[in-house]
Amino acid sequence: MKRSIRSVVFVGALSFLAMGCMTTPAISGSPGPAQGYDIHVQAPHMMPDGTPGGPFHHYCKGINDKILQCLLFESTEANAPLVAIEYFVAKDLSRKLPLIQWHRFFHDHKVEIATGRVQILDIDDPEKVKAIAEAAGKTDGVIYHLWQKGQEFPDGTVTFPQSLGHSFPRPE
Repeated sequence: MKRSIRSVVFVGALSFLAMGCMTTPAISGSPGPAQGYDIHVQAPHMMPDGTPGGPFHHYCKGINDKILQCLLFESTEANAPLVAIEYFVAKDLSRKLPLIQWHRFFHDHKVEIATGRVQILDIDDPEKVKAIAEAAGKTDGVIYHLWQKGQEFPDGTVTFPQSLGHSFPRPE
């Protein structure tokens, strides 16, 4: 008898907790930080070992008027693992860094776009594509690669790939 009462209480508690989850922003429809990554860009990267990687699918959104952040995946599959994060930083911010630091971690998006390797996907309006490319060209990118190719899981190693068009010295 005690066991069945405990079971009923346990199941009731789980039901109560499950109902509580129904009010979380992701389920209730309220906006959460994961919403709005709707700018889809595809671009390859130069991996730290000197080999080309990708192309990576970047799903981006602006977080303020100076920074755009992107979630990077190797494919568009629903279960594709998040492998990297890239920040598009306004040049007036990123160019405050010492040249050696900028060169190590950042790349110029205007130079990268000019290579022709960057594609803005899922937008049919050529004027909107052009506007996005022009806005991106006013930023520098820094990539934090979190899940290294060939690893079974992310082990804490972070690398900093570059664009295939990265050049030294820093374009001004």
